Amino acid sequence: MHDTVTTIALIGTLGIGAQWIAWRTQIPAIVLLLLAGLLAGPATGLVNPAGDFGDLLKPFVALAVAIILFEGGMTLNFAEIRGTAKAVRRIIIFAAPLVWVLGSLAAHYIGGLSWPSAIVFSGIMVVTGPTVIMPLLRQAKLPSRTASVLRWEAIVVDPIGALFAVIAFEVVVALSSGDPASAIALQVLLALLVGVIGGFLLTRLLAIAFARGLVPDYLKAPILLVAVLAGYAATDAVLAEAGLVTMTVMGIVLANAKLASFTDLRRFKEIMTVILVSGLFIVLTASITVADIASLSWRDGAYLVVLLFVVRPVAILLATIGTELSLRERLLVGWIAPRGVVAVAVSGLFAGTLVQVGIEDGARLAPLAFLVVLVTVILHGFSLKPLARMLGITSDEPDGFLIVGANKFSLALAEKLKASGLPLLIVDRNRSRLFDARQAGFPTYYGEILSEAAEHHLDLSRYGTLLATTDNDAYNALVSTDFGPELGRSRVFRLGREERREAEEFSTTVSGQKLFKPSLSETEAEARMLADGWTIQRTKLSDAYTFDTLKEQREDAQILFAVGAKGGFISPALGSQFKPGAGATVFLFGPPPQKAEPETTTPASQEQDSPDSADT
Repeated sequence: MHDTVTTIALIGTLGIGAQWIAWRTQIPAIVLLLLAGLLAGPATGLVNPAGDFGDLLKPFVALAVAIILFEGGMTLNFAEIRGTAKAVRRIIIFAAPLVWVLGSLAAHYIGGLSWPSAIVFSGIMVVTGPTVIMPLLRQAKLPSRTASVLRWEAIVVDPIGALFAVIAFEVVVALSSGDPASAIALQVLLALLVGVIGGFLLTRLLAIAFARGLVPDYLKAPILLVAVLAGYAATDAVLAEAGLVTMTVMGIVLANAKLASFTDLRRFKEIMTVILVSGLFIVLTASITVADIASLSWRDGAYLVVLLFVVRPVAILLATIGTELSLRERLLVGWIAPRGVVAVAVSGLFAGTLVQVGIEDGARLAPLAFLVVLVTVILHGFSLKPLARMLGITSDEPDGFLIVGANKFSLALAEKLKASGLPLLIVDRNRSRLFDARQAGFPTYYGEILSEAAEHHLDLSRYGTLLATTDNDAYNALVSTDFGPELGRSRVFRLGREERREAEEFSTTVSGQKLFKPSLSETEAEARMLADGWTIQRTKLSDAYTFDTLKEQREDAQILFAVGAKGGFISPALGSQFKPGAGATVFLFGPPPQKAEPETTTPASQEQDSPDSADT
């Protein structure tokens, strides 16, 4: 037996380390967590959860799964669902149950699982992982409609699939007791009523207490966590694992309670979830033995093929008949369904209990879930972009600009970007700062751009360039650091001053590019606009009016970046290679021009023949 403290430290190191490597390399975190768990468990024996934690292992897994499902419920906002496309609602109402039914048939007749195991496992396989889907969508550059369907399906079906699995599990466990059918039905109904009503009342009570100021801010998150654990334990005492229903209901109710402190609670929840997901995945993977891996047979492979190529596509194609999606979009949505950590976590939790009640093949659920997750993440991850290109549904709009920070300078820049036909989004954590942006007709998002909520609810795949323009230089650097690996350092820019040379070198390699050289803060940029009359300007180049000519005539202005004739971004980070050609639009910041320059009034993706004039 290993030292328990050392084991916990190793699990934490492997889990968070895998998350960090995933962030740096843009590889799905779930793949690295899976590899880390296999390395620590079956490969080396460094982590042996059953031996290291003994009787505490199952309660730990159960509580971790409960909190993860609570987090999943917190993403389900009814107001946002009402605004989704008809295709998303059809997938929720029709496709998800159909995947459950068809999947159960495939798991039993092809995979060889008993009916109880097949029904429970297929309920789990309904879910698609939001944490896996989001990075794939950003890389694939899908049209907004297609990306929205995949994104919202992942968010909404995640807790629904877990509920399917929990209901099936409760019925199976109750049937194993040998009680009369009426008693079993009453027991399951009682557990569901306790879970739904109890979870609703408990969360509403907390929401009222939070809204009326009966709980100080620093105690809200701890009290919420304790309430989650208490709610799970109370419902679980009525029927085994019925507390998972309570957790999902509590998350949904809290998401729709319109609490002013919801953002802070979500941030705490995100931290807890990252830690628990990482640790739980390592523990569950390390629990797999060499015998479990060897037990996988051709029937498991055949089931996986049917699940991927028949069950999911057929369910999506039937459910989306008559929706706004084209046939090609329906084919793409039917194919893309990578499973995530919820599938593995719930499978690992249910497997042991199924074996205990006499369903021996319940032990197959955990290794089979890992197989499905690994194959779907890799297969769908590598095929999404090529398949979208082959079907001809990749987005043809130019990469947009994500502007973090609403102020006089960023709004002036947004005005020129919008006039050039470029997509843009202005994000700010302060609602009042977004007022002028909304009045000007710019797309806006109120919230923390670094939060999981923004990742779930924003279609970030539309934006290929980030401009961090807040009045907080350190925050600009933090945002740039977070988005740098994803967008590329050459496409992440920020405002901010740093006096020391060492800090300048550090920020260039880690925090993205400075928008101005020499650097300016947001306050200084606005001061230039107010005191010196500086403006954002754009100039379209031509064969007669070249980039070299522009530099000679506008030595008093700072060149920000350029957009090519077809909408492609041209980064000044190219250095001496930064030479926009004819048809490109160059954006500058400086005093009003004294000489005439080409006027740009049409989208940058279109050619224009016009007399030289200035755009100020």
